[in-house]
Amino acid sequence: MEKKHIYLFCSAGMSTSLLVSKMRAQAEKYEVPVIIEAFPETLAGEKGPAADVVLLGPQNCLYVARNSAFVTQQTCGSD
Repeated sequence: MEKKHIYLFCSAGMSTSLLVSKMRAQAEKYEVPVIIEAFPETLAGEKGPAADVVLLGPQNCLYVARNSAFVTQQTCGSD
């Protein structure tokens, strides 16, 4: 099975790097074939199109429109 790419984009990177570590640990634990990476939001336009899943930090919801060229389905919020 081909690995899926999950990319997280945020401003500072502190909380995202912690989340990536936890996501990787769970993916390994359950043998989920994924590649999970974090990038600054400024690279979303460059890296985002290659991802199967794009996650934006909550402070970056205002950038969804800017990155809509590669976003096919979007949800913004933490309901």
